[in-house]
Amino acid sequence: MDSEVRTLLGVLDGQRRHVLGILDGLDDQALRRPVLPSGWHCLGLVQHLTLDVERFWFRAVVAGDEEVIRGLPSGDEAWNVAPDVPAADVLDRYRREAELAGAVITATPGDAALAWWPHDLFGAPHLHTLRDVLLHVVTETACHAGHLDAARELLDGRRWLVLT
Repeated sequence: MDSEVRTLLGVLDGQRRHVLGILDGLDDQALRRPVLPSGWHCLGLVQHLTLDVERFWFRAVVAGDEEVIRGLPSGDEAWNVAPDVPAADVLDRYRREAELAGAVITATPGDAALAWWPHDLFGAPHLHTLRDVLLHVVTETACHAGHLDAARELLDGRRWLVLT
């Protein structure tokens, strides 16, 4: 793994820790409480990160895993967590998908071409290498970590440590 990919993976791992850390201590009910008028909740956002971000970008797009590609959710399906699914299972699934993504990242050169591209979703490719996907996923995960910061503050007033 080249130093640039190692650095990007380190930044992504930091954002993943942020996602899980800001939610630490919330019970199942709080994790499912809608925090915005659109109705999304923290658990749905984590499931989105699991399925639409980690699994989609690394195991489908970078690695081209046919089984993963066939099982991809459609529309906003990933945001919907069934009421009988325990919150701990959703959080554990995120951790596991991050591990699986890490295995793809460490086994793939930074300039490797992508194995699959979803033309039906995005048209012509606008990302071309693992490096491009890493930058995209770091940005998306950081954005959603910020959403979770705001949601947590709305839920119980807790704030993530912010250095100024």
